Amino acid sequence: QVQVVESGGGLVQAGGSLRLSCAASGNIASIDDMGWYRQAPGKQRELVAMIRNGGSTNYADSVKGRFTISRDNAKNTVYLHMNSLKPEDTAVYYCNANIRQYGTFYKDYWGKGTLVTVSS
Repeated sequence: QVQVVESGGGLVQAGGSLRLSCAASGNIASIDDMGWYRQAPGKQRELVAMIRNGGSTNYADSVKGRFTISRDNAKNTVYLHMNSLKPEDTAVYYCNANIRQYGTFYKDYWGKGTLVTVSS
């Protein structure tokens, strides 16, 4: 079995910073892409940032220059460093990881989400 667990959400004032973490654990042979998505109330889930196994990244236009995604392959962990937070960043943030278990193919795994609330 594989688990993907986020941590680090919370309440922060506009202009502040937070760091989200997401750790994958279990029967993991390899991890390809890892990413962060978010879903605000009444809106669809959207991609925030993604990092590939080789280290290349891409970001939503709305967070470019403010958020940084990174990963520690030895720990099967991905991070999202969020700076200059705005009220419109308020959402549940979900971690996604493309993971191959031993003897199987790659499959997407999702965490349960962590709430980020930015007050004005």
